[in-house]
Amino acid sequence: DVEKYSRVVTLEEIKENDYNLNIARYIDTTEEEEEIDVAEALRQLRQLEQERDEIEKVMYGYLKEVGYGG
Repeated sequence: DVEKYSRVVTLEEIKENDYNLNIARYIDTTEEEEEIDVAEALRQLRQLEQERDEIEKVMYGYLKEVGYGG
């Protein structure tokens, strides 16, 4: 047996599945979804937004120095 790839099944199990040899009847190939920590994702988003705001302040300062913006 190889998880999510192959496994040995009995003729009885195949019979119980009406001789249907569809792989999905015998092997679970679904991938587990990664759990997302929403609170941590929001914290990271806020931190990135803050960093962006600080960088924009510097950028607008440079633009003002060279005569762009107000």
